[in-house]
Amino acid sequence: MGNIFSISASCDTVITRCCDCVAGQAQFVCKLEENVEALKIALAELTDLRNDVIRRVKIAEDQQQLKRLDQVQGWLSRAETLINGAHLLIEQSPQEIKKLCVGGCFSMSPKSNLKFGKQITKMLRDVVDHKSKGVFDKVAEEEPTPLVTERPTEHTVGLESTFDKAWSILEAEQVGIVGLYGMGGVGKTTLLNKINNKFCEPPNRFHVVIWIVVSKGFYIGKIQDDIAKRVGIADGTWQDKTPEEKALNIFRVLKEKKFVLLLDDIWERVDLSKVGIPLPTQKNGSKLVFTTRSIKVCGQMEAQKKIEVRCLPEEKAWELFQEKVGEETLDSNPCIRELAHELAKECGGLPLALVTIARAMACKNKVEEWKDAIEVCRRSSASVFPEMGEEVYPLLKFSFDSLPNDMFRTCLLYCSLFSEDYPIDKEKLIDFWIGEGFLDGHGNTSLARNQGHQMIGSLLHACLLEEINEFRIKMHDVIRDMSLWIACECEEEKWRFFVQAGYQLTKLPEVQNWGSIRRMSLMKNRIENLVEAPNCRDLQTLFLNGNQLKVINNDFFQFMCGLKVLNLSGNRGIEELPVGISKLVSLECLDLSYTGIRQLPIELKALEKLKCLNLEYSESTIRIPRQLISTFSKLQVLRMFRCYSLGQEVEDNSECLVEELKCLNHLNVLTVNTTSALGLDSLLRTERLCSCTLAIQLLLVKDSKRLNILSLANMKSLEFLDLGKSESLEEVEMEWGGLGRMIKAQSHIETSVIASKHCFQSLREVFIYECSKLKDITWLILAPNLRQFNVVDCNNMEEIINKRKLSQVAELVETLTLFGKLESLFLQYLPELKSIYWDTLPFSCLKEIYVHRCPKLKRLPLNSNSAKENKISIRGEKEWWKELQWEDECALNDFLPCFTGIHFPSHV
Repeated sequence: MGNIFSISASCDTVITRCCDCVAGQAQFVCKLEENVEALKIALAELTDLRNDVIRRVKIAEDQQQLKRLDQVQGWLSRAETLINGAHLLIEQSPQEIKKLCVGGCFSMSPKSNLKFGKQITKMLRDVVDHKSKGVFDKVAEEEPTPLVTERPTEHTVGLESTFDKAWSILEAEQVGIVGLYGMGGVGKTTLLNKINNKFCEPPNRFHVVIWIVVSKGFYIGKIQDDIAKRVGIADGTWQDKTPEEKALNIFRVLKEKKFVLLLDDIWERVDLSKVGIPLPTQKNGSKLVFTTRSIKVCGQMEAQKKIEVRCLPEEKAWELFQEKVGEETLDSNPCIRELAHELAKECGGLPLALVTIARAMACKNKVEEWKDAIEVCRRSSASVFPEMGEEVYPLLKFSFDSLPNDMFRTCLLYCSLFSEDYPIDKEKLIDFWIGEGFLDGHGNTSLARNQGHQMIGSLLHACLLEEINEFRIKMHDVIRDMSLWIACECEEEKWRFFVQAGYQLTKLPEVQNWGSIRRMSLMKNRIENLVEAPNCRDLQTLFLNGNQLKVINNDFFQFMCGLKVLNLSGNRGIEELPVGISKLVSLECLDLSYTGIRQLPIELKALEKLKCLNLEYSESTIRIPRQLISTFSKLQVLRMFRCYSLGQEVEDNSECLVEELKCLNHLNVLTVNTTSALGLDSLLRTERLCSCTLAIQLLLVKDSKRLNILSLANMKSLEFLDLGKSESLEEVEMEWGGLGRMIKAQSHIETSVIASKHCFQSLREVFIYECSKLKDITWLILAPNLRQFNVVDCNNMEEIINKRKLSQVAELVETLTLFGKLESLFLQYLPELKSIYWDTLPFSCLKEIYVHRCPKLKRLPLNSNSAKENKISIRGEKEWWKELQWEDECALNDFLPCFTGIHFPSHV
């Protein structure tokens, strides 16, 4: 009986479990519709949370330059997978729900419904569970500091043996501090560059290599700030710390690392303990290498090894001189090569002198010119240059004296007003030269600007200036030293400079004789208030840019009636100009770019001689009083890019600014914004304003779906186009006929412009962003000289050049080398981008490709021939690079060394 009872009980349990199982299985079917609805809600919540996390990550990466956490990236990747899977199930759910009957309790296809119901239930559980894991205190952190940052170097002559000696000393464990000394221009910085880059090569036993330019007049805080940035401790509270606190923080980090510290251009002892640098010893294995012009400084820095960087031996000096003069000039006359050899000897083997003098003689093909150059170098007196001795300044001054006339010499000296190693904007420099009256285009402002560019080109050719890129230049520190000696210390009445740029001044310096100064630079200091009114009636140029100005007293300009150029740019703290600025009745150039100025005072009307006014990139939109701009009847340059929009006066039912601009007969350069079709239309209807517009930011009105790019065709000088923040723009058209759906037909557009086909000959840069419906930018074919274009945050951008659209204007392509002048291509946050161009392109000028968050872009228009002309740097996510498709294995191998990962995963 017991056994029977036991069996019976077991059967009941089995039956109960079977019933539960059946009931449980039935739940997958009975609750299918309910679970689908629950999944939709959970999916929406997960999607919102995913978007919030992405937004936080984007801010951290783009604005704070941080790197997302791996756990955040893992969560986002899993969320993306779940969202895609859930969407797929929800799309399939209507078909499965149709198979249910009797209120969802029965199914006409139970096997299919059961399987689908299980999938829905599991997906619902996974989505809810994953959503609960998506709460993060932080989503990103600072990237690990790279071991070493490679620095650009040029081909060198004669430094090889010195480099080998320095490197072998650095490899010795017992040597911690090495000093490289030698006269200015001998090649110390070049040698330090080569040492820095040598650390890029494996194996490397150091944790970090830090490069810092010290220069004359340094202060501890700058070195501390540079080190903090390099090792990643310059957080938001860094600037609030005292020098002592900064030193402790730096010491705490560096004592745990085996570091290499490279200090360039030391003029006096740097107290390592005050900076926070642990003394390099054999025990900690760290190294300090510095360059200086004085062997005395080597002793002060306790260098264990001192290496003199000497001038080149005669053979190497002649090799360098020949290279820079050029064989064509040397062979232009049978006597010149011998004279050139003699002149090269006069340079004493100093590389900088060899290069500058060789450049100065590169176009001289008359024997008399070479003989005169030799005599000038021989006559140079050592006593004229007591600080640098007879070896340097007299030789460099030869190039200065060899300039065609005083105008060239003045323009060169003017560059020394900028702080050491400062990147000088060419266009701004020309504005200042115009303001000073250096450039005379005989009333033609366009000719004057061309003259300015020619002047810069001549100074570059003479190696007295160095080109950073197409838009910026700088002075070599030794050339600047020489220029300042001539401009500040020579007794010649015509120069009279006073320069204390980057000296960390907190107030105006005490100057013995303000009245004798003609040009003064106090840029890049910490001056906050200008209270006292200095008596400097002869002052013509005053640089106060890059300070911390907040207040300028009304009387400050009282005794500056002769001032022609005033540079206040980069003072974000200054919000208003004093009414006393009206005293500057001789002012011809006023630079207020990158300031906090909110409104121009009406008192500016007194500046009737004003030729150049720069308001660009202000902290807020600047209000301009009516009838102020038209007062400046001599105005040649007006820069208002990203500070004032033509849409402002449209809102007031007026087109007053454009009407005022029409009165400016000498206006030659205009940069402007517009936020309305009416504002742009009023600009385009004035042919003279179109012809002088160099840059325009076009922020289209919300209902603008189409833009005919040829409405801008009359802007013959347009160099920069900023097109963005248009959620409705769907199409950029190229219609030769009725121009303008966004802007009404422009009957004034010349047929000659249209016939020329390549309308945008001057266009160099294009920036397109936040045009969410735009699918292509094929119109770029109309800009044959385009150097750079950036496309950012265009969610529906599918291709850069559309094949069908290009075929419709096929006649343009016959003589056009697409992107033949392009140097930089920047693509970011383009989730639908699949193609730049469907075929390969030669890219003879391309230097850089940057791709970030373009997951569907699987091909670049490159092959092996694209790499022959020049080396192209490619930056992007490593995952994106791995998935790129190439024409063949050879192309991949050619470009593999060109790629650098930016550590941002592509799939989000």
